[in-house]
Amino acid sequence: MARLGLPALLCTLAVLRAALLAAELKSKSCSEVRRLYVSKGFNKNDAPTHEINGDHLKICPQGYTCCSQEMEEKYSLQSKDEFKNVVGEQCNHLQAVFASHYKKFDEFFKELLENAEKSLNDMFVKTYGHLYMQNSELFKDLFKELKRYYVVGNVNLEEMLNDFWARLLERMFRLVNSQYHFTDEYLECVSKYTEQLKPFGDVPRKLKLQVTRAFVAARTFAQGLAVARDVVSKVSVVNPTAQCTHALLKMIYCSHCQGLVTVKPCYNYCSNIMRGCLANQGDLDFEWNNFIDAMLMVVERLEGPFNIESVMDPIDVKISDAIMNMQDNSVQVSQKVFQGCGPPKPLPAERISRSISESAFSARFRPDHLEERPTTAAGTSLDRLVTDVKEKLKQAKKFWSSLPSNVCNDERMAAGNGNEDDCWNGKGKSRYLFAVTGNGLANQVSNPEVQVDTSKPDILILRQIMALRVMTSKMKNAYNGNDVDFFDINDENSGEGSGSGCEYQQCPSELEYNATDHSGKSGDKASYADTCVRAQPYLLTVFCILFLVMQREWR
Repeated sequence: MARLGLPALLCTLAVLRAALLAAELKSKSCSEVRRLYVSKGFNKNDAPTHEINGDHLKICPQGYTCCSQEMEEKYSLQSKDEFKNVVGEQCNHLQAVFASHYKKFDEFFKELLENAEKSLNDMFVKTYGHLYMQNSELFKDLFKELKRYYVVGNVNLEEMLNDFWARLLERMFRLVNSQYHFTDEYLECVSKYTEQLKPFGDVPRKLKLQVTRAFVAARTFAQGLAVARDVVSKVSVVNPTAQCTHALLKMIYCSHCQGLVTVKPCYNYCSNIMRGCLANQGDLDFEWNNFIDAMLMVVERLEGPFNIESVMDPIDVKISDAIMNMQDNSVQVSQKVFQGCGPPKPLPAERISRSISESAFSARFRPDHLEERPTTAAGTSLDRLVTDVKEKLKQAKKFWSSLPSNVCNDERMAAGNGNEDDCWNGKGKSRYLFAVTGNGLANQVSNPEVQVDTSKPDILILRQIMALRVMTSKMKNAYNGNDVDFFDINDENSGEGSGSGCEYQQCPSELEYNATDHSGKSGDKASYADTCVRAQPYLLTVFCILFLVMQREWR
């Protein structure tokens, strides 16, 4: 028995020694975990040098671990920051694209107006001389109102242009009938004959149609770029929920606690977590795609019949042609006005000669030669701007539904799609077996990785959905040539973040609109009520409350 006891004892000691050696070898894996932990700027004293019991861990798998409680807490914050950074990079790139194009279009439109005004002034000074100088404020007011419409809005283009032609008729009627004295009441009567007599030919009608359509399209498109920029920027604030934060920790750093520092999360595992964390952003996709389609429709108009460059560049020639028409038809126009408004009172003889001398309107003022005028503004042309932005708009479609996949495509976040067996699945190094859920809040009921409260949609996201829907309606009106009134409302909550988005940089304005036809008549303002009726059941109450609050603000 003693002989048998000694070999057994030796065997037992050998097994114990092997176990101790194995444990010692295994504990060495914590040195790499510790090194990476310290490299992120954390205190090395938090990290154990060898594996410890993991009963203290709240999120990561328990058992023997290389993570202390302090490490798990700091890894939780670190994973949250890394998620915010990656999503922010995706969103900030898109936001920068829209910001850049808005700036280019805005600079182009403003400089185009400046060039057109300067061109008209230079041409009319040379062509009409002192007569133009005496009446130049009339033309300055025209461009002032056009600029005000583009920058501020709240200008009825049709009424403004009608007023311009009426005032021009009054000035010219005095000049071609300088031998008479006209009271303000008489000239008011003259202006009533503008439509009936068409003293300027067909120029006012054509120019009114061209200017209205071109300016509505230009301003609405620029506003659309600004809204897109601000929606992306606003939704870009990442504030993950507690459930999302737990899932991010488990995905990114719990593998380190098991010593698997080089093993990246499985792609489908990452996809489920991103769809859960970005569930509210996914609900933007439908209205976002409709908005992009409407923007592309307006781009077609900018390229074709509503091209503001082709309208504004020759506006001086068109107005000059109208003046020539008035001069050619002055006798017939005057006779009909005298019949309708009554015979005017002649001036005294000495005043007649002085008045005729001052007006000197008997000469022909049609310019013999038009100097070359700039056909571009801001160093570019509308065609080049449109070609560039059209491609960017197409690329921006489905951005929100693609965001989870784009985040997981980042090598910092997940393993490649082809590496399905040697990846971290949340528990160990093995294939991820769960199916990938769909995008949007409603689909997260079956998400195996992130618990999402599908009954509470994010209010900030709902506001952006509303802003996109309103802007889409404006785009469609602009596409059809109908005017749109913009009222910018400052958003008091602009600094608030979404439940799960990118980083906010600029406040979008919430916009109310009133579509009008060319005569300035109000369009149907039932859009918001329709929105409430058509909303998904679980969004109905929130949308309607949001609408009532916003209506109160707009008043």
